[in-house]
Amino acid sequence: MGNSRSGAVSKEILEELKMNTKFTEMEIVQWYEDFQKQCPSGRISKEDFEGIYSRFFPDSSAQTYAHHVFRSFDTNDDGTLDFKEYIIALHLTSTGKTARKLEWAFSLFDVDKNGYITKAEVREICAAIFKLIPAEELAGLPSDESTPDKRADKLWSCFDKGEDGERDRVAEAEFLAGLVDNDAALQLIQYQPTK
Repeated sequence: MGNSRSGAVSKEILEELKMNTKFTEMEIVQWYEDFQKQCPSGRISKEDFEGIYSRFFPDSSAQTYAHHVFRSFDTNDDGTLDFKEYIIALHLTSTGKTARKLEWAFSLFDVDKNGYITKAEVREICAAIFKLIPAEELAGLPSDESTPDKRADKLWSCFDKGEDGERDRVAEAEFLAGLVDNDAALQLIQYQPTK
């Protein structure tokens, strides 16, 4: 039967999202109705996504970070997110399980999508995270995290980069291992508003 009713989320997508997110059936149906109103084509553009994401960070500049979030969830690289990609993005960036969030975080930091993260990519994402932090909160950051470069250096030091410690890239397994049981490192890859 699938999506026989125009405007209704398909049973298959509904079941998949219920199994893979924290959202209830009622919440998913409500999200879908809202999504259809905002995106009658059934797809959300990068610009619209950035606008919605910016509402979550009204006291800062979320556009750069939202761009990277969008890129990491646009799995087919078509420049849009469908409803399923959109809900997975909301789930993982808000309350997803740590292992899944870390897998997503790797894709966020893997800017060029080559399966590795470089220090330059870490700097790029740390700079985007910094733009999320309101000016009044920047002064309260620890001195070794007080700039995007310092934050990137601190995060980069969490990864095992081989025996010589000089490798210029980190694979997903090394990224996950560096973060999974390291609460301090987990704080470096995100921004939690204090308000």
